[in-house]
Order: sequence, then structure tokens, then C-alpha cells
Amino acid sequence: MKQMKKIINSPQDVVPEMVDGLVRSYPEYLERIPDTEAVVRSDKASMKGKVGIVSGGGSGHEPAHAGFVGKGMLSAAVCGQVFTSPTPDQIYKAIQAVDQGKGVFLVIKNYSGDVMNFEMAKDMADVDGIKVKSIIVDDDIAVENSLYTQGKRGVAGTVIMHKLVGAAADQGASLDELEELAKNALPHISTLAVALSAATVPEVGKPGFELADDEIEYGVGIHSEPGYRREKIKTSKKLVGELITKLDEQQHLDPEKQYAVLVNGMGATPLMEQYIFSHDVLDKLAEKKIKPAFMKVGNYMTSIDMAGISLTIFELTDKKWLEYLNYSVETVGW
Repeated sequence: MKQMKKIINSPQDVVPEMVDGLVRSYPEYLERIPDTEAVVRSDKASMKGKVGIVSGGGSGHEPAHAGFVGKGMLSAAVCGQVFTSPTPDQIYKAIQAVDQGKGVFLVIKNYSGDVMNFEMAKDMADVDGIKVKSIIVDDDIAVENSLYTQGKRGVAGTVIMHKLVGAAADQGASLDELEELAKNALPHISTLAVALSAATVPEVGKPGFELADDEIEYGVGIHSEPGYRREKIKTSKKLVGELITKLDEQQHLDPEKQYAVLVNGMGATPLMEQYIFSHDVLDKLAEKKIKPAFMKVGNYMTSIDMAGISLTIFELTDKKWLEYLNYSVETVGW
């Protein structure tokens, strides 16, 4: 087993030092909620009279979720320990910090710890008279049940959800309208990933799984959960062919419809390779007479230092969804 090499001090201090470094580097966007590892927008004035949007989860997925806190996207994000759900009391403090009297909307990834703790925080808010609604994002089509989940996992499509509800909230949508938007959009967001190597959690000190030098794994999760098939490394074109075939089975891709595409690096994949992959994605979609109406390429929902990539396809069945994706934001990560 290789020695873990990371630019850290102590594994126990990774999250607090990361959060501190983030908010001190970007005070124009973020501030820390006292006595928590949660961050909130520093431009309080522009939040007035609007529904608050809160997300979060285990750390290790940066820029998700704190990097999407800012005008037009999230109001606050809660950073749990690495790959571990934040506690209900920290989530509740984030809810309190963003409540402007119009309610708070939670974007939750479908992991049992996240779902349980965010729901507990929601109950705490209900007791205090803060109206809270939520969506549980389950965009990963790789496997139906996996480690940490009942049902499909929440992965990079969560960032699309942040963008949609964040834009709508900034334009004055009500809590009920945000819930309807999220419920309508969710079934049209599908993601699939491939890994070349697993993530190494600092406190564990070794990768979550072992792949041989010439192996890849399709369908891995963002916490190094297993996928659906392991095989020898393939060219980018062949990887794209596998992922789009699976996504097509789910989405029934149609040249008469509009789509948004998110190519997401998993943490250790250079942008050079992401753009090669994107070139192949666009070629493959062109074979189906599809040109995306919206596309983003980069690191949005990572898995610490995992080498790999995920592909999200979002069918735009409502023209307002494209407007929300293009809506201007002021955040670190988008």
C-alpha cells in the first residue's frame, strides 16, 4: 500500500481548517456560522424576503457544497466530516441563519445519514415555526441500492438542482413553487460515473478500493462505493459510449428534445482529460442529432482525490429550466 501524501496538517483538522481557509479567502461571498462547520452568504441584504436554500453533506466533494453558496445559488451549506453527514444541530443552525420568514428549502443527497439528519433538522425547525420543505436528489443511475443508500445515490446532478432552485428563489419563487420545481425536474436528471482510482480519506489513509493499474470501474459513487462493472482501461471514446448508452436507456434521448450536459471531474482528473471526454460526448450526441442547449465542464462534485469522471444529462422539458441554468450567480465554484 502506498504512503498517503496530502497537503494537510492533522487528519482530524481537515474540515475546520478547510472551512476556515475557504471563508477567509472569499469573504465577499461567505462567512462561517459561529460554532459550526457551516457557511452562509455574506450578502445578507440580497437574501431579504426570499426563501433560503440550504444544502450540504460530508466534506470531500469540493467545490460542493460550500463553493455554491452565494447570490443566485445556495444561501448556506453545512460541511460534515469527510464523507460523513453533518449533524442535525449544525444543519438547523444553517436553517436559522437563512430564514427570512418565507421558509427554507433543503437540497439533500440520497444517503441514509444525510436524509436522516436533514429530516431531524427539519423537525427542529418545524417546532420553532420555520417552514421547511426539501428534495432528496437521487440522480445516479448506476445501481439501485448501494452502501449508505436506500435507492439511487445523489451525485453530480445535485449541483444542477442547486442551480435551478437557487435561481428560482433569487427571482422570488415561494417555498411551494420551489418544491414543485424540484419535484418536476428531478426525474429528468441522470448521472453515471467511471473511476480510474479510488479516493483516499485522510483519517483512513488508504484508498476506498483497489484498482489495478490497467483497470477502471463503471458506476462508482462519490464515496468510493462500488459500481456495476470492472474491466480493462478503455479509450475516452469507449468510456463515453458506455456511459451514453446507459444514460440513453434511462432518458430515451431524442433529437426533438433539449438537453443540458454536465461533465464532472472526480477530483484528480486533469481538465485536459475532461475536455477530451467532452469532445467525445459531443461527438456521440451529434450522432444522435443532439446538440446540448447548455453544457458545463469541470470539477463540481468531486470525491477527494478520485481519478474519474461523471456525465450528467438533464432533459429540459420546461424552457424556464434553461433560463435558471444560465442565471447569473456570484459563488466560488460555479
